[in-house]
Amino acid sequence: MKRILVTGGAGFIGTHLCERLLNEGNDVICLDNFFTGSKDNIRHLIGNKNFELVRHDVIKEYYAEVDQIYNLACPASPVHYQYNPIKTVKTSVMGVINMLGLAKRCKARILQASTSEVYGDPKVHPQVESYWGNVNPIGIRSCYDEGKRCAETLMMDYYRQNKVDIRIARIFNTYGPKMAVNDGRVVSNFIIQALRNEPITVYGDGNQTRAFCYVSDLVDGLIKLMNNDKKFIGPVNLGNPSEFKIIDFAKLIIKLTNSNSEIVFEPLPSDDPIQREPDITIAKTVLDWVPTVNIENGLIKTIEYFSRIIA
Repeated sequence: MKRILVTGGAGFIGTHLCERLLNEGNDVICLDNFFTGSKDNIRHLIGNKNFELVRHDVIKEYYAEVDQIYNLACPASPVHYQYNPIKTVKTSVMGVINMLGLAKRCKARILQASTSEVYGDPKVHPQVESYWGNVNPIGIRSCYDEGKRCAETLMMDYYRQNKVDIRIARIFNTYGPKMAVNDGRVVSNFIIQALRNEPITVYGDGNQTRAFCYVSDLVDGLIKLMNNDKKFIGPVNLGNPSEFKIIDFAKLIIKLTNSNSEIVFEPLPSDDPIQREPDITIAKTVLDWVPTVNIENGLIKTIEYFSRIIA
């Protein structure tokens, strides 16, 4: 049994991660300030004797004795991270400093949940870990993009200077049950609009691309990276390399929901990336990880979830 801290543990990915870690027999501390996380996500875990829920904001120091830290704390959708951009930067930068300090004191291994957004609007496709990115440092998305880039810098500096045991995962678009209804991401937006037979909003001409990874696959990748003892610290891309045009993805959602929704087009938001697809060669060779859930099966499970909660 390991004692494991999951920051942002009541969020979408954090909830699935907490469940998996508990099922594997670990002692889990779920740390969340509930800005985007939800008690409903983890309510069923509260009676578990190996689960502890703590309301706390990572921009403030936190002390515990732990073996591993998964640092997932940060709003991850544009709607939420642009709501309070200064707080978003603080969460990424001050939060990782506090978690790295805890890891240093406890001699714990720490995994940083970074993002494909570190690549910005990429000029290299698909994106490889050696690519430095094309990010606007003063745009409306930069609070998240640059906050995550700075967090990676801090991880590497604590590793080089203080020998902290680190892992860096760059997470690409992930979907599945327990996504928030109001998170503004493409999967949840399209599914909810389709279930309600409302117009499906596509930004731009719909020819921009994304690659969608089911949450159970993503959690598998995070755990494999954390428990890899080959001294591989990353960064490593975790995502599904099956690329979709947004317009085709909207049509697939309409088909799977048997919806009468029409597709409407709105202007593309500022700095929205045109292409997004991970190169997962490193994840395959070093972690022996590949996504296994195909897009239709994953979407059917996600649609069933949203059908229940918006009924």
